[in-house]
Amino acid sequence: MSFWKDKTLEQMTDAEWESLCDGCARCCLVKLEDADTGEVHYTSLVCDLLDVERCRCTQYPRRHELVPDCIEFTPDLAATLGWLPDTCAYRLLAEGLDLPAWHPLVSGRRESVHEAGISVRGRVIPVRMVPEDEHEDHVIDWVGT
Repeated sequence: MSFWKDKTLEQMTDAEWESLCDGCARCCLVKLEDADTGEVHYTSLVCDLLDVERCRCTQYPRRHELVPDCIEFTPDLAATLGWLPDTCAYRLLAEGLDLPAWHPLVSGRRESVHEAGISVRGRVIPVRMVPEDEHEDHVIDWVGT
């Protein structure tokens, strides 16, 4: 059943909403905002709570408590967060688009997001490993961002 085609984001159950996450972990990337232009730059640094191999939060139920600036996605936010990657299911559906073939809900396989090169697996390091004054050295262009 393709519930994402039949329901709006607001109509989805909690389980359906959570299943939209493809496991790319791009939302866990450290992003730097240019103070003058407001432009957001992605880095190769990720939240310290991210399991970089599985691309999953190690403290998912407590993430907002442990990382106060961790965003809790809502249907309203999905349509307005400009820094969400173009590949993000929440953003795609909020914009009236369909899920790509590599999305686990479409492919039926969790690994498809990694095989498609969409996830951060193998391309990131935890932010705790880099001094803050060196974060700018890790700005990178991500495909589909």
